[in-house]
Amino acid sequence: MTDRQDAPILRVEDLTVQFGDNTVIENLSFDVHQGRTLAIVGESGSGKSVTSQTIMRLADMAGASYQSGQIHFQSATQPSQDLLSLSQSQMRGIRGKDIAMIFQEPMTSLNPVFTIGDQLCEALLLHEKLTKAQALAESQKLLDMVRLPDSSEMLKRYPHQLSGGMRQRVMIAMALACKPQILIADEPTTALDVTIQAQILAIIADLQKELDMAVIFITHDMGVVAEIADDVVVMWQGRKIEQGKVQQVFAKPKHAYTQALLNAVPKLGSMTGRRHPCRFPVMVLENEQLKVVGEEKEQDTARYDMAPLLRVKDLITRFDTKKNFWGRTTHRVHAVENVSFDIYPGETLALVGESGSGKSTIGRTIQQLQKATSGNIEFEGRSIEHRSNAEQSRLRQDIQYIFQDPYASLDPRKTVGYSIAEPIRTHHLLSSRKQIDERVAELLERVGLRPEHAARYPHEFSGGQRQRICIARALASNPKLIIADEALSALDVSIQAQIINLFMELQEEFGIAYLFISHDMAVVEKISHRVAVLYLGQIAEIGNRQQVLETPTHPYTQKLLSAVPVADPTLQRTHVRLTGDIPSPVRQVGDEPKAVTHIEINPGHWVARTPQEGAKQSDINGDYVNA
Repeated sequence: MTDRQDAPILRVEDLTVQFGDNTVIENLSFDVHQGRTLAIVGESGSGKSVTSQTIMRLADMAGASYQSGQIHFQSATQPSQDLLSLSQSQMRGIRGKDIAMIFQEPMTSLNPVFTIGDQLCEALLLHEKLTKAQALAESQKLLDMVRLPDSSEMLKRYPHQLSGGMRQRVMIAMALACKPQILIADEPTTALDVTIQAQILAIIADLQKELDMAVIFITHDMGVVAEIADDVVVMWQGRKIEQGKVQQVFAKPKHAYTQALLNAVPKLGSMTGRRHPCRFPVMVLENEQLKVVGEEKEQDTARYDMAPLLRVKDLITRFDTKKNFWGRTTHRVHAVENVSFDIYPGETLALVGESGSGKSTIGRTIQQLQKATSGNIEFEGRSIEHRSNAEQSRLRQDIQYIFQDPYASLDPRKTVGYSIAEPIRTHHLLSSRKQIDERVAELLERVGLRPEHAARYPHEFSGGQRQRICIARALASNPKLIIADEALSALDVSIQAQIINLFMELQEEFGIAYLFISHDMAVVEKISHRVAVLYLGQIAEIGNRQQVLETPTHPYTQKLLSAVPVADPTLQRTHVRLTGDIPSPVRQVGDEPKAVTHIEINPGHWVARTPQEGAKQSDINGDYVNA
């Protein structure tokens, strides 16, 4: 190790942070070295984000008090200083210049009333003392550096005019504006698709080499840690429980919690050679002791000998976006174009693809939350449109929806018992209060909660518990099909593993079919019987799990799988990167996207044809896919 690495650029010593009487960080110590990446990992509530906010002294604004500890920062231009001893005015000279931060949610971190150019210029005007013209020129270079297209025009846009991936890249550009010595990245890729995530991680890695800066990367995604980290600190309940080089921690985790965390990570490729989805035992930590819950069991529940439960045929869903002076539509979003698939009783069909591919629109259209432009959806052999009001109500009982954000989909003013009982009362499944209460208690126990939880409110539960409550509510009406729309994406990996097993147990017990909408390919591999890959509203590839994930044929499927981070730091993979941004699904009226044709390369394995001469970039086989 070099002398430079021996002297850490940042040293956290014996840090204890309290909010009121609650101790959220206890006796935390670690070092950060120049040119290296330290990953701080742990689940929600472990104290990761508070650690980053404390280094930046932003936790002060939330009422934090520092009971003990020091944070020594060794600047290139100044002697070592304790950040906790500095005033807020002194910290303003360091914050954004020497130590910069990328926040988790770029939409709330960017000011919606200022242009991107104005917000990028702010740090340059404050710290670098540039003129406005110089700051704008430098801002354009920063946008080019994070590979945003059309950077001169981008400076004039507002945050709402950018996609999630673009906003996150703007945040990175802002953080790097003054060439900081330390970059803190707080869950910068959690809400992003794997392809955009791969681009963001590559940008951070390239800039780290170029600027020789230290990176503190805060995440709960162990795949990301394995790909980018040099050193790892594992946090649990506000304490550091393990620290070491990334290869050591992954190969020989010492603490029981680290073992449980790594055991719960779904690994893409772990199902290779298996014909059916599979439940795996989950290692959980109870009273600081490891406990194995569940057993390994194949999930052969799909009834392909029966008629399809759901049949979607040539589904098209479009939204009008722009109108001219006379009120005529000039532009439309082509969200879903000519999509066809079947779902059989007891089967899980996964819809995968990036943001904007049309996954959620298909789910909402099936649930009748969104009206289709054309096409036909049949449930149990009958079109869902040509039904009486009573039949439509019955259909809503048979098809249930689990939303991505469990907190937003539960009424905060009602007890969870009331929310779970609502479908029972709406569909008149039970009449007496006693029967309803017994059914609610039974459903809560079924999803791993206790009957007495029925009297509590949503804010009294963790994210994982709230998602279980939403599953219990979906089960209340005895559905035949459940549409799970990114139902696991916001959960920690250990909770995620338990919910996957719960979904599969319920499928085995009740014969429920799932339309599983996700961008997490490792989860999809575990849970699905068949997989459909969507790109710009059309199916690029569809087949059984083995066909699509083990022998991907369409270039887009191959690149999607290549972008998935793998939780193994020893694995050297060749990434087939997607470059640029996904083409826009917005088109002028009359400029219809070309409907792709599919070829069956193996029984049940359909792939969109390779591009025709002169295919547009915004077609399914365009330049973005084949670049």
